[in-house]
Amino acid sequence: MPHSKNFLLNRLAADLLGRIAPHLSVVQFAQGEVLAETHQRVHKVYFPHSGIISCVVELVGGGAIETGMIGNDGAFGASQALDDKVSLNHVVIQIPGSASVIDSDRIREVADELPAFRGLLLKYEQFFLAQVQQTAACNAVHNVQQRTCKWLLRMHDLAGA
Repeated sequence: MPHSKNFLLNRLAADLLGRIAPHLSVVQFAQGEVLAETHQRVHKVYFPHSGIISCVVELVGGGAIETGMIGNDGAFGASQALDDKVSLNHVVIQIPGSASVIDSDRIREVADELPAFRGLLLKYEQFFLAQVQQTAACNAVHNVQQRTCKWLLRMHDLAGA
């Protein structure tokens, strides 16, 4: 089953994944494809199988900084979908790949029906928040070479050699 290529979906018991699978489709995404814009509603939730999604804070002067990366270990859009909120970042595909996708309205319904699924999504959001906080701390205290090493290690973890 292609959906099991995502760590979060793979952690679901077979019966839970079986209940969610009919609502999922598999998509390919290209480098540079935008999944969400800052302060806009999130309409889809992505569970990557491969590739890397980057969450980028856009700065007033035109610059930008990546604050988090999502690969096959996570999801983008789940917390926004559950709370009917907007994206806090510009979200773009950094490395092309594939993902299981579900409509935001549908994931809300499924999470309400399946508390174990909701719990898994919330645990991942805590992990992602910790990653973003770590990135902020590193950007404040480490030099560019150290930050590059951290970035390369995360890229390797998500995309491989």
